[in-house]
Amino acid sequence: MTGGDEGSKRGTMAIAEAILRGDTADIYFARTQIILAKEGIDPSVVMEIFPGRAGILCGIHQAVELLRAVAPDASVDALDEGAAMSAKEIALRIRARYSTFGLYETALLGMLAQPSGWATAARALVDAAAPVPVISFGARHVHPDVAARLEYAAIVGGCVTGATPAGARLAGKQPAGTIPHALVLIFGDTVKAAQAFDQWMPREINRIALVDTFHDEAEEAIRVAQALGDRLWGIRLDTPGERGRVTPDLVKEVRARLDQAGFPKVKIVVSGGVDLERIQLFRAQGAPVDAYGVGSAISAAPPIDFTGDIKEIEGKPIAKRGRIPGITHNPRLKRIELR
Repeated sequence: MTGGDEGSKRGTMAIAEAILRGDTADIYFARTQIILAKEGIDPSVVMEIFPGRAGILCGIHQAVELLRAVAPDASVDALDEGAAMSAKEIALRIRARYSTFGLYETALLGMLAQPSGWATAARALVDAAAPVPVISFGARHVHPDVAARLEYAAIVGGCVTGATPAGARLAGKQPAGTIPHALVLIFGDTVKAAQAFDQWMPREINRIALVDTFHDEAEEAIRVAQALGDRLWGIRLDTPGERGRVTPDLVKEVRARLDQAGFPKVKIVVSGGVDLERIQLFRAQGAPVDAYGVGSAISAAPPIDFTGDIKEIEGKPIAKRGRIPGITHNPRLKRIELR
């Protein structure tokens, strides 16, 4: 991540006022700031931040944006956003007066922990599905305050895009979406819902019809294909567990029926409980899936714990017990320009 690359993210990773005020910080950091100020102590320190396990790094852009806001004179080195990292590898190094950034250790660690967990889960799914693309459908599983961060992290992990405008915008993508069951239920017919979508949505949006609401999926797929013709990009299978879920055999049947009806170009998107195991199942059984929509397999991924250690004070190597004093060498780190 060069300074120019990181700079392209400015304005997209805005820091909330509550974070800047320190309201989201562990209280002992705020108390530490008060004590040091009363004692007139404000050393120049080096803090190194590293993960507890291997994974895909995500959140560096926002962490840098926070440092830009609170410690613009700091010297910062970091791994690239989206880089593969090993356990305990230094991902971020900060050299600055402690008073400028010490209050924000909680925020910095959190900005890396959860997004890196999401990105790491996404990468595993994307690798398993390759070359079939994966789309993040996980926003509905998290609080809306963090939905955009989830989808951004999923895209950093390799998903082609996400379902929400906010998340896709953070990653410089266009959101992807088909038709919800609500629209089909309200129209009372899959074809009528697909026709209305086709009539009113801009042409640049792919026409993808949801075909599991009322009738047999293969029959509905053919009906929609006959109604929309070449305008139909694909169909989505989202069969619920109560009806046996989407299976490799179902995908194969729908593909065969579409081909026989003269619609070999219509693609098949699979969603609904898709996780690593199910992607591996579809691959092993040769199911002709053209894209996967994945939700909780990414959104429910555990965070990767990050730790921040002071390793130098006023140029003197130092560390807590169990850690080696002094700066940890990592040639993969790149200098980040804050100004």
